[in-house]
Amino acid sequence: MSGSQPLSPAMVGAASAAVAVFCFSVNDMAIKFLSGDYALHQVVLLRSLIGMAVMLAILMPLSGGAGQLRTRRLGMHLLRAGCVVFANMTFFLGLAALPLAEGVALFFVSPLVITVFSVIFLKETVGPRRWTAIAVGFVGVLVVLRPGTDLFQPAALLPICAAVGYAALHMLTRYIGKTESALAMSFYIQLSFIAIAGALGLFMGDGRFAGTGDASLDFLFRAWTMPAGSDWWVLALVGIASAFGGYFISQAYRVAEAAVVAPFEYLAMPLAVLWGLLVFGEWPDGVAIAGILLIVASGLYMVWRDAQVRRQAMSKTPRYRR
Repeated sequence: MSGSQPLSPAMVGAASAAVAVFCFSVNDMAIKFLSGDYALHQVVLLRSLIGMAVMLAILMPLSGGAGQLRTRRLGMHLLRAGCVVFANMTFFLGLAALPLAEGVALFFVSPLVITVFSVIFLKETVGPRRWTAIAVGFVGVLVVLRPGTDLFQPAALLPICAAVGYAALHMLTRYIGKTESALAMSFYIQLSFIAIAGALGLFMGDGRFAGTGDASLDFLFRAWTMPAGSDWWVLALVGIASAFGGYFISQAYRVAEAAVVAPFEYLAMPLAVLWGLLVFGEWPDGVAIAGILLIVASGLYMVWRDAQVRRQAMSKTPRYRR
């Protein structure tokens, strides 16, 4: 009797990405929920402490123990962690002022940014169809942003900044993922969050800069306070979702090609609409929906087209018999 077939890397990557996206969507919703009462660095510090505890108590034993944390590429881990911290901080500051679905949609310019980065830094060639998709995506961004109108919010630029940080993270993950474990990549991210959020708390946790009247800036500058009893459950949810999301997205990009993983990240869009409606009573208007669809369509096309180009390049590579 034959045993069960092992899962392919593509299947493991797809499943890991789906789990990670759900965790991150819960994380985004919960942090937006907390953004009106607490400081961002306080929320992030508590989230990361809880996430680190979950990682060390649950994920580390399941991943092979403390030996998985050993690395000879500490500098690359810290650089990657810096990209994650920047992306998270700017994204969460944007969510404090924006409807959840619009903030998530603007963040999805990241595949377009990744392609532009590949041209600038890796000297890759991009054809007219992908440049057209990039143009369509940025048209969608302008539709959502609505510059020059009374509906434009400067905070809407923050998820775009986050997309730039995420694009850099993506490139670094692919670079070190062949030699580093998902646990190590998640561990150094959580450690960096704890260090940076703690430093921000020491510098401005007394609220000396608060009271600007701007939702994003107040989320950044608000004084630390003791969380209410019911909010501890939300903070615990954020920490658990962060730990599992960070682990599974690292695992996804470590074992599978980006063309397999990236489409599953777009599950965050319908989840954002769902959470926005159920938790915050938000529903995008017609203009916002049009912009969101343009961004998502261009991003998905970029992922698909990139996979096609890579397959064509591999098929033209000569193979030699031994």
